[in-house]
Amino acid sequence: MSRIGKMPIAVDKSLKVNIDKHIITIEGSKGKLEYRLPWGIEAEFKDGQIIIRRKGDSGNLKAFHGLARALVNNMVEGLTKGFKKELEIVGVGYKAQLKGKKLVLNIGFSHPVEIDIPEGIKVSLPAATRIVVEGADKAFVGKFAAEIRKIYPPEPYKGKGIRYAGEVVRRKLGKAMAK
Repeated sequence: MSRIGKMPIAVDKSLKVNIDKHIITIEGSKGKLEYRLPWGIEAEFKDGQIIIRRKGDSGNLKAFHGLARALVNNMVEGLTKGFKKELEIVGVGYKAQLKGKKLVLNIGFSHPVEIDIPEGIKVSLPAATRIVVEGADKAFVGKFAAEIRKIYPPEPYKGKGIRYAGEVVRRKLGKAMAK
């Protein structure tokens, strides 16, 4: 039995859980998330806990058992606490602004870069060079933060660009120190 898959998932009383055949729907104050279980994996909700079981012992089912449990646990955690990614902008004169449902980045290009903020994601700017991305869906928050970072990833010579908070960028010496 999968060590991760066999652990029950404790569900907060503020969440509504509905399991319909192979579709788990969880609804809370932060939104509504849905997950379709892989073939051969079943879920049961009783006594305030979700229990994930598998029908057989094949290698694929064992892998999907732990995966399904982890994804459902992320749904529960996201709807109770939420997930957050922080990004830093490094560079002289580089900054971010919010204009309605758009994030505007001034990062050294000849034009400002505008990004539409998707539904279910909340973006805040505690400082002009810090971006905080929050939401209930862990994968969606991570994907949106990665899309922002991809616009101008940190470069290795001066370290300019957009990076995750706390990310260490390995610096290169450059051609002056190459001799």
